[in-house]
Amino acid sequence: MAEEVNVNLKLIQRFFECYGSGDLETMKKEILAEDVTWIIPGHHPLAGIKKGADEIIKYFATIAEANFKAELISISTSEHHVVDVHRGWGSHGDHKVDMNWVLVYTIEDGRIKSAQNFAADQHVADQFFWNVWGDRLKPVPQRLQDC
Repeated sequence: MAEEVNVNLKLIQRFFECYGSGDLETMKKEILAEDVTWIIPGHHPLAGIKKGADEIIKYFATIAEANFKAELISISTSEHHVVDVHRGWGSHGDHKVDMNWVLVYTIEDGRIKSAQNFAADQHVADQFFWNVWGDRLKPVPQRLQDC
C-alpha cells in the first residue's frame, strides 16, 4: 500500500506540473483515464460534470483564458484517493479570483479516474465565472430552441 500511495502522490504532482506548464497533451495521454469524470461545482457557465479526457482538456484550455494558476499547499494520499489543497487564482480584464480550492481524486490503474472540486467561496467563484464566460452563452430563447 505504501508504494501505491507514493505512486498516487507522484501522479498528482505530475498533474500539477502539466497544468502549470499548459502541457494538456501529456495530461490527456499519461495522467487522465480515458473515461475520467471531473465535477466542477457551482451555478455558472462552466459548472457541471465533465466526462472523458477530451472534455476535461477543453475545460482546462478554456479556463487558461483567465490565466488560471495553481499553487499546491497540501496533499494527502491513500491507496485509491488523493486530496489536495491548493491556492488557485486567475484574472480576466477587471475580474479576479484568488482562493483556496480542494480537489478529491480517485486513482485507478495509475490514472486519475475522477476528481471533484470544492471552492473556499463558491459564490465568489460563481460570480467570477459568470463575469468572464457568461456573455458567451446564447440568449435564452436560442438555448431553449436547441433543447
